[in-house]
Amino acid sequence: MRYHKNVPGYYVENFGCRATQADGAALERQFEELGLSRASNSSQAAIVVLNTCTVTAAADQDARAAIRRIQRRNPEASIVVTGCYAQRAPREIASLPGVTHVIGNSHKHQLAEIVGATADSESVLDLGWRSAGAPSKADSGFGWRSASSAANTGAQLAGALAPEGPEFVPLTTLTAPAGSREPEAQRPIFVSDIFAHTELLAAPVFDAPNERTRPNLKIQDGCDNRCSFCVIPYVRGQSRSLPPDRIIREVNTLVGAGYREVVLSGINLGRWGRDLRPQPPDLRLQPSTLSQTLASEVRGLRSDAAFQKLESRSRDPRFADLLRTILSETSLEKLRISSVEPMDWTDDLISLVASSPRIAKHAHVPMQSASDAVLRRMHRKYRPWLYREKIEKIHAAMPAAAIGADAMVGLPGETDAEFEATRRMVEDLPFTYLHVFTYSARPGTPAAFLPNQVPVHVARERNRVLRELAADKKLAFMRSFVGKTVEAITLKSEWGAGECGAGAPARESRPAEFTEALTDNYLKLHLKGCHEPNRWLHAQVEDVIDGALEGAAKHADSPSS
Repeated sequence: MRYHKNVPGYYVENFGCRATQADGAALERQFEELGLSRASNSSQAAIVVLNTCTVTAAADQDARAAIRRIQRRNPEASIVVTGCYAQRAPREIASLPGVTHVIGNSHKHQLAEIVGATADSESVLDLGWRSAGAPSKADSGFGWRSASSAANTGAQLAGALAPEGPEFVPLTTLTAPAGSREPEAQRPIFVSDIFAHTELLAAPVFDAPNERTRPNLKIQDGCDNRCSFCVIPYVRGQSRSLPPDRIIREVNTLVGAGYREVVLSGINLGRWGRDLRPQPPDLRLQPSTLSQTLASEVRGLRSDAAFQKLESRSRDPRFADLLRTILSETSLEKLRISSVEPMDWTDDLISLVASSPRIAKHAHVPMQSASDAVLRRMHRKYRPWLYREKIEKIHAAMPAAAIGADAMVGLPGETDAEFEATRRMVEDLPFTYLHVFTYSARPGTPAAFLPNQVPVHVARERNRVLRELAADKKLAFMRSFVGKTVEAITLKSEWGAGECGAGAPARESRPAEFTEALTDNYLKLHLKGCHEPNRWLHAQVEDVIDGALEGAAKHADSPSS
């Protein structure tokens, strides 16, 4: 179906990680393809989509607060709640005043169609969805699952996560009988087993509105790991990858639109390609022809790339293979990769990132803890010695690279000695920044059932200790670049509303004092003067002030190819 042009606009509000932000961009694309326009804010929209996170209890609270805020400011809006919180606890959300639809990650790929169809009961059957009434044959083959019905199984992981059997609960069992005054009685819930779905939403997302300089492209979703503290696999499903040809098309489209840096992201990015089948050999070639083809490719100007491409055909594609393909088949100036687990920082990947001037010198490697006992309770797949080895290899190959990590404090049973092991490793290793999280029990996860929960005040103090240590290390790293030249991409100008150049309108307001930029190695840079956004240049660093490098541009340049 397609909306009429006079239908009011939509607004998508995202919560949480880069993957959620990317999903939000794909949702916007869905509405635009159906003819809706984006409203300037949630108060002006007829349809407000809340794309939620559920990684912590605080994330759930943020979503509920947003629902109350929108209901108060825009009471006539249809409030559609989707994302990870919707997948985990749909009935809980449906009970909140103002919510009109709950659509889990399992159905997010058809969200705009569902919202449009359920707004008109006569069009629901066109999509095969049932929002009320008696069960049909379709319900038995593809039904609905609620948080509460799954929880009744009593299984440890059933807290709104695990299906109770081969079939799911029909939607009609989630709605009260006709005439009921229960607030969620007439609210459609579209949630089913996330592990049965293979869809992957993919659309470029940008750091902020009107700041289109560094698009983020999600190329992987889901996770096959089962960390004891993490609910994400149960709300995002199994690991699945965007095919290479689709990635190349998306990157080339962005390059054609003028973007100079693209950030690749995913829930478990380093696992990209493991679910894709290897390219079968061309059986039509005779042995002699195949030998000639191999010899020709090896003799070619791209012999290394060709040889690696041929070798990769015999196995599942790997993340490093994808990076080489992007470098060889696009003219993208700079490629940045987001978080990659320590097991996936292979020697091949480290060498590739270190050797290519077109890949940003930035490695984010989740650590969580440096205690072997804590890592085992977390069900993490590496030991502290392996993590240390990976970080040291990355630093040796790229001494000026940004190296970041995630650290969690307060896992049940974490002792002072176990925390000290983490603090000591953070102090010893060449980290340039740290994301510190305090453990938050997630319903249904194994860690929620562990004994010896750490007191809140103890966990908060451990969090503070790591954050202060990380801040000191980051400052020292930044100061090491004073007097040196760095490469950076311009983002926006302060005081000058971001418009620069001879074509910019005259202004009575104060001219731009500096232009915000981001260095190749992930440091904030304030450049003197007003510079057009989305330009690579070299700058001389003069000082470190208020958490940012201060410097002056030397000359515009693009990364070497």
